[in-house]
Amino acid sequence: MFASTKSLILLLAFHSLLFKFGESTPCNNGFKDIIKKKNIPSCRILPTFKAEFGWKYRRSTENKTTKIDIIFGISDEYAKVEWIAWGLNPGHRPEMVGTRAVIGIRQSNGTVQANLYNITSNNKVGCELLPSNVELFKAEFRVQEMTGEVSSSYITISATLELNNQLYNVEKLNHVWQVGYHADLERLVPRIHHFSLQNFDSTETFNMTCEGDTLGVGHNQRYFRTVHGILNMVGWGILLPVGVIVARYFRKFPVRWNHWFGVHLGCQIVGYILGTTGWGIGLWLGRASRHYTFKTHRLLGIFIFTFTTLQMLALRLRPKPHDDYRKYWDMYHHFLGYALLAVISVNMFQGIAILKPNTTWKWAYIAILAALGVATLTLEIVTWTKFIKEKKTKRKNNNDSNRENQQSQSATDNNATK
Repeated sequence: MFASTKSLILLLAFHSLLFKFGESTPCNNGFKDIIKKKNIPSCRILPTFKAEFGWKYRRSTENKTTKIDIIFGISDEYAKVEWIAWGLNPGHRPEMVGTRAVIGIRQSNGTVQANLYNITSNNKVGCELLPSNVELFKAEFRVQEMTGEVSSSYITISATLELNNQLYNVEKLNHVWQVGYHADLERLVPRIHHFSLQNFDSTETFNMTCEGDTLGVGHNQRYFRTVHGILNMVGWGILLPVGVIVARYFRKFPVRWNHWFGVHLGCQIVGYILGTTGWGIGLWLGRASRHYTFKTHRLLGIFIFTFTTLQMLALRLRPKPHDDYRKYWDMYHHFLGYALLAVISVNMFQGIAILKPNTTWKWAYIAILAALGVATLTLEIVTWTKFIKEKKTKRKNNNDSNRENQQSQSATDNNATK
């Protein structure tokens, strides 16, 4: 069992290294019709908001600049969106601060007003984001066209930019996109967006020359977030409860199984290894996510790791069966185990809530809990049925034994009287 666990972890690590980050997802037909009108050949669906992005590039003959045509759109599922944004960051990372963004703000008359904005650290602390003069960035790029529009099923912004090749490499572009639900329409000031995981995940480094394949930056966090969830769901959420169920129902009563302890121990150890691996990935994700944190999920994760580690110390520190304090240790061990299962369930739903609006994880975990609940309820019914039946049988046997003793005693008394 331990060899198979080690192989599983090595397989996951190896798969992480070989995983091809960011394979492009083709656009929907409606968006393809829009980009076809603008003679843009390439497009893909971005990882968040179901946003779609089309582009075309061509290098200058001197290879000093590269002209790109882009179009960014959000479907009518986001009908209440008041502004959409797409931009490039000339820095080393795809992040909001430092991005030069084209932002389209939906007007009351149904049109979309597009302007260029420079996002700085001041905007993070509440300063208004005002339109910038395009001439300020002519050393970086030149804006040749910038428009926004609302079609029957999309709100889009498009632009033609001539990039300085010394600052921007189309084979490794840091791009950022965003949506917001409030804006000052008169002053063309977008208000702060929501703080969901989708908003924080709307960054990538991608290659325009290879059908938009991403280079792992941004995308790898989403991949390892999935690995983190799977390991914790299997380790903490399945194997640990199964180990508890085996210990409760197969040790002596209602079913006596000679191998219960080995299975219980195996489930706990394998579950601990997988859960701890997932927890370690979670710590890395927290450190990599510099601009946001999920405190409740993090604190509960630390609590779970700490006290499951304490539970695992039972392998070495468990008292002998004849020790005077063994029964108190058993009470503590059982109580802590049940308490951990409750905290694990709460934290699973905390982590799943972070992934909104993706509900796949939620229903998968509910199905797991339902299966464990049905198994526990069934075994509990069997336990009580067998207990009540044995109690009745024992009471009947005691009554029969008492009756026989009384009859025997009466016969003895009668003989003595004679």
